[in-house]
Amino acid sequence: MSNEKFGVIGGGMMGEALIARLLDQGVFAPDNVLVSDPQAARREVLHHTYGVQTTAENQAVIDGAETVLLAIKPQMLATVAGPLQHPSGQPPSLLLSILAGVDLARLAQEFPGWAVVRAMPNTPATVGAGVTALAAADGVSEDQRSQARTIFGSVGTVVEVPEYQMDAVTALSGSGPGYLALVVEALADGGVAVGLPRAIALELAIATVRGTGELLHQGDLHPAVLKDRVTSPGGTTIAGIGALEAGGLRSALMQAVRAAYLRSKELGQS
Repeated sequence: MSNEKFGVIGGGMMGEALIARLLDQGVFAPDNVLVSDPQAARREVLHHTYGVQTTAENQAVIDGAETVLLAIKPQMLATVAGPLQHPSGQPPSLLLSILAGVDLARLAQEFPGWAVVRAMPNTPATVGAGVTALAAADGVSEDQRSQARTIFGSVGTVVEVPEYQMDAVTALSGSGPGYLALVVEALADGGVAVGLPRAIALELAIATVRGTGELLHQGDLHPAVLKDRVTSPGGTTIAGIGALEAGGLRSALMQAVRAAYLRSKELGQS
């Protein structure tokens, strides 16, 4: 268990998810975690649920923690960062940002003197099954990279990418849960269309998507290999795949990722 102080600016859904998993895995002790949030009710919930220290003052987090997670809305960055006094004359503290569309250059401008790592987790991180991409600024030490990997590894898989790929990450894994939710809903609707009760159809659809993902992961299989294994000559699966190909499912998903990628780039320039 680390004796370092971990600070969180913004006690929302993703901040809470990381806090819960980090405490559960013993990465930090509750006494070494300090969370700032403007809402008193939210601070009360976090303190009583996890035993962490809470404050309304963002500066207290900056002053008291060696590693800080910035978990606010992107449009609030200037308002939150502007009044802060940053450490000087000491080794750089580590700033982890999950602000979508806010690049490393902007973060360095708002947090001068910090070692900055940009992160893009996705919503399954809230149940410990997420994937997070990290992009580190120049000057981030290997120990600090390792710290970032440990923190985000508490909520799932971690990959490191160059920053120019972060828009692509956003489009694929960041937005991907939305695409898959639509696929699950459509599968369940199909089950209802052929006579299944809604609840059973939805349970089957969710379990099938979850199990297929786990099978691909644990078996280290290419998706085409798994598809071929379950597709027998003249059988039901090839009939269904033919309908999906005719409907353009493959192309539609590729275009969804591309559209999200272009939108992410637009948001980053605004």
